[in-house]
Amino acid sequence: MTKNNDLRLRRLAAVAPGVASATSVFASKALNAEVWDADGQRYLDFAMGIAVCNTGHCHPKIIQAAKDQCDLYTHTAFQVSPYEPYVKLCERLNALAPIREAKSVLFSTGAEAVENAIKIARVHTKRPGVIAFRGAFHGRTALTSTLTGKIVPYRASAGTGASNVFHAPFPIPHHGISVKDALNGVKALFKSDIEAHDVAAIILEPVQGEGGFYQAPKEFMQALREICDEHGILLICDEVQTGFGRTGKMFATEHYETEPDIMTVAKAMGGGFPISGVIAKSYVLDSTLPGGLGGTYGGNPVACAASLATIEAIEEEGLIKRSQAIGDVMVDRLNAFKANKCLPAIGDVRGIGAMVAFEMVKEKGGHEPDSEVTTKLVTKAHEKGLILLSCGYFGNTIRLLAPLTIPDHHLHEGLDLLEEALKAC
Repeated sequence: MTKNNDLRLRRLAAVAPGVASATSVFASKALNAEVWDADGQRYLDFAMGIAVCNTGHCHPKIIQAAKDQCDLYTHTAFQVSPYEPYVKLCERLNALAPIREAKSVLFSTGAEAVENAIKIARVHTKRPGVIAFRGAFHGRTALTSTLTGKIVPYRASAGTGASNVFHAPFPIPHHGISVKDALNGVKALFKSDIEAHDVAAIILEPVQGEGGFYQAPKEFMQALREICDEHGILLICDEVQTGFGRTGKMFATEHYETEPDIMTVAKAMGGGFPISGVIAKSYVLDSTLPGGLGGTYGGNPVACAASLATIEAIEEEGLIKRSQAIGDVMVDRLNAFKANKCLPAIGDVRGIGAMVAFEMVKEKGGHEPDSEVTTKLVTKAHEKGLILLSCGYFGNTIRLLAPLTIPDHHLHEGLDLLEEALKAC
């Protein structure tokens, strides 16, 4: 029996089945864009732990920063004995975020950041309601799974979810939802479900992650800002998946001439270490009472050190510019696949920076989703040594999340493997 098979059996006996895994092999080593499994098989990683390792696996600068911090102290709880790495990281986030006069608070996970962003908005506005969007993903906890705009699997059989959360359509023109339709959906909520003066926040991902990598149009984002300003509602941009260079900017919100009131950050923030945060206008964050925010592990000093090193690596290595170059190569190659009559039907190809996706459809030139061939493609790619993730409201989108540090030869090798997998389908 191979080590992978042995670990599969042990996992079945010991681990909750609710934690699903995209692949059936177990990682034993990883470096930049490469992963080796327990049996020694090599893979190119175009998933990066779901956009966590934008700086690649085991970036030496990040690993060294974490080791150095471990030699000093690993935990004191910021609420007990505060420490400089937490303060320094908040200072860096405040300076980087497209929010004027910002302050920050640190947590451990993206869902935790979103939960607290909603709490902060409710405390500041003294209102209960929150509007999110269909197809959105904000987490798997009780509140964040309610914000998530998809039932299966995130809140299937878990009841109706948290109260005072409402969903509007997200603009996806080739699926029949225009910007006007989406905005009318928000306004319709004010007439049928909750009055505008009872809404604390509107939350959205600038580019939907699990929902299919659909980018919010600039006119949509700007119109939401106007709606929020008109009714005293806070605009929350969930940058958990889009942040830290993934879209060709440090934050995706920078692509818009729109200032959010609150941003949530996580994933690539720590270069592989668990850390998240909420960045907000100072007068918004100042609304919370001392003791009202925090968490035992929030802003762990080792993770803070890793996060500071991650930001330095992104800046020093020009990874934001590199993100755009990677995305251009991917989109050009995908469009060539789309035009190839010998490959399965590819629908919409889209990308912003190195956040790239394409849809599998029933027939060339159409938009009818084909989730069956999407699942097959992920399997075939894995068999050939390429780790891919599917996503999307219709389950027919393949997302490409190569590290921003990927060398050109590995980028092209990964795209060659993708082409082979398409042929095998």
